[in-house]
Amino acid sequence: MYQQRGKHSQLIVNMAILTVMVLSVTLGPSLVVNDSQTQAVLSLGLGNKFAFAQEGTGIGGGTQVLGLATDSQMEVDPLTQVSDKPRADIFEYTVENGDTLAGIAKKFGVDTDSIKWLNGNLDEKKIKLGQIIKIPPVTGVIHTVKNGETVYSIAKKYNVSAQAVVDFPFNEFTNDETFALAIGQKVVIPDGVMPDEPVFSPKSYLATQLTPNAGAVSATGNWIWPAAGTITQWFKPWHKGLDIANHNAGNILAADSGTVVVAGWTDNTGYGNRVMIDHGNGYKTLYAHLSKISVVVGQTVSRGNVLGQMGSTGRSTGTHLHFEIRTTKGNADPAGALK
Repeated sequence: MYQQRGKHSQLIVNMAILTVMVLSVTLGPSLVVNDSQTQAVLSLGLGNKFAFAQEGTGIGGGTQVLGLATDSQMEVDPLTQVSDKPRADIFEYTVENGDTLAGIAKKFGVDTDSIKWLNGNLDEKKIKLGQIIKIPPVTGVIHTVKNGETVYSIAKKYNVSAQAVVDFPFNEFTNDETFALAIGQKVVIPDGVMPDEPVFSPKSYLATQLTPNAGAVSATGNWIWPAAGTITQWFKPWHKGLDIANHNAGNILAADSGTVVVAGWTDNTGYGNRVMIDHGNGYKTLYAHLSKISVVVGQTVSRGNVLGQMGSTGRSTGTHLHFEIRTTKGNADPAGALK
């Protein structure tokens, strides 16, 4: 037949094609069934809960058989991610039974701080069933544009690059060339961090003199406790004072006699409303986070006079007094001086 291939070539080709077709029909299904990876793909497509086991060399040189792993052999994250793609808008989520702020944040792929900021510094311990919580599209800050603000000033405020703000696909601009913004519009700041800002407006707590001037005074050198309460943080190298907490607030007293040199919310260092007294003997005392102030700069006070009321202004997580004793050589530990 080979010698006469010219004569029988067409016959040979036809027989070869027919043979291939017969083998495909008869042996194809068994090959597919015996292919474990194909079985797994088909099983997954039908909704069965299986996964591939890894093929490789086992301990002692043996070979691991390629097979299927059941549910008990798989690690499954029970939390359902809402979406891996960024959203354009703020989503309103209704709190369900058993929800925590951390769980909600994980469900939407954002961090807890982003949710807190968007919901007015939400207290995660107070979320309740049925409560509506706003969820940002991504981790970061949602900023409402004010008069005079630009992409660059907003980015600087939240410690990100202007390019990151521009690159977020759902941020819109009134001018795509200059990236101009409209007053009142919402801008998403991906990975933005809310700056430390006063909890209360300083203008609402300007010092108003209630305690009369004490006249000529001199320091006694003996310190009294400036407030009643519980010590929640002691003097440490990174914490230069003593924190005294009292949920009932209460009056703040001058630890010793002297002249008031600071009274009010003078800057944004975190102390909030504060009073500082110069005792004229190389010592100064600082009383921070006050809710109200009862003295003014320049007046004198006697030991035990009321300076104001305990509060939680500035960088504070609860009602307390931050008290410092400052010397020319640095801060002293108040716990060793107070009587």
